[in-house]
Formats: sequence, structure tokens, C-alpha cells
Amino acid sequence: MKKIEVTTTFIEYESLAALEQQDQVLMQQAVEIRKNAYAPYSQFRVGAALLLEDGTVVLGSNQENAAFPSGLCAERTAIFQAGALHPGKRILKIAISATSDLKVTDHPIPPCGACRQSILEYEVKQAQPIELFFMGAEGIVCYSPSLINMLPFHFDAKSM
Repeated sequence: MKKIEVTTTFIEYESLAALEQQDQVLMQQAVEIRKNAYAPYSQFRVGAALLLEDGTVVLGSNQENAAFPSGLCAERTAIFQAGALHPGKRILKIAISATSDLKVTDHPIPPCGACRQSILEYEVKQAQPIELFFMGAEGIVCYSPSLINMLPFHFDAKSM
């Protein structure tokens, strides 16, 4: 038997204003695009803004469907769009903001498992970390230096 310990590190910023200017702008874009979410079922709106290596910002918002598996989260909407429209460009950062029409979301809301796996695919493919910033509608912003930091035991092409 062998004991394996896994440590992950996150940084919490007390508010959006505590981020560096470039990261504030990226998060503001995530906040703004979440207004375009189509969320009539969950009433949970998410926006994602990806910063590419050439300075391009790719946006996405969640898009629901009455056949629930047919919808798509904001993070995957943005990352798949980046892959389709900007192939070969590395993703440097992702900012994610989520809010609910039903309650206040004043705590950091991380990507779901499916989105983590999708972001991981691009992080492994580009062989460079993708920084993540995530927050609710207001309050603390959480930072992870990479997706692998959030998913240390991950499934990728080497697993197959």
C-alpha cells in the first residue's frame, strides 16, 4: 500500500477590484456575456471569457435546451468556439462568472465536471497551463493557476 497526497492551491481575491487590471477586464467581459445566457429552465446564468495568446477574447454563455443534455455550459461554448475559430492559438486564461435569478451568488462558482474535462483537453493539447478565475455574481474571486490544479487525477489521451 502506498499513500498518495494531493495538494492543490488556490488564491482568493476579496473582490473583482483586487484583480490586476487585465484580469478585471476579462472578468467584466464574463459578467457581461452571462446576460446572453439562455437559461429558462435553471435560471442560472454563466458567462465565460477566454484570453488567447494573441490578445483575442472569446466569449460564451450557457445555452439550455428542454432536452437537458442538449444544452451547453458557458465554458464549453467559449472553448469550443476558440478551437473552431482560432485553431492553434493557446488559451492563456479563462474568467467565469455565474449568477442565479433565484438567489444571490456571492461565492466563487467553479466550472462543472464536464467543463473541467473539456478545459483540461485544451490545456494538455497546448502543453501549457490555462489560468482560471471564477466568481459568483459578486464577492470573492477564486484563482487557479491551471486546470490540472483543479483536477489532479485526470483522464486524457494518455489514459487510453
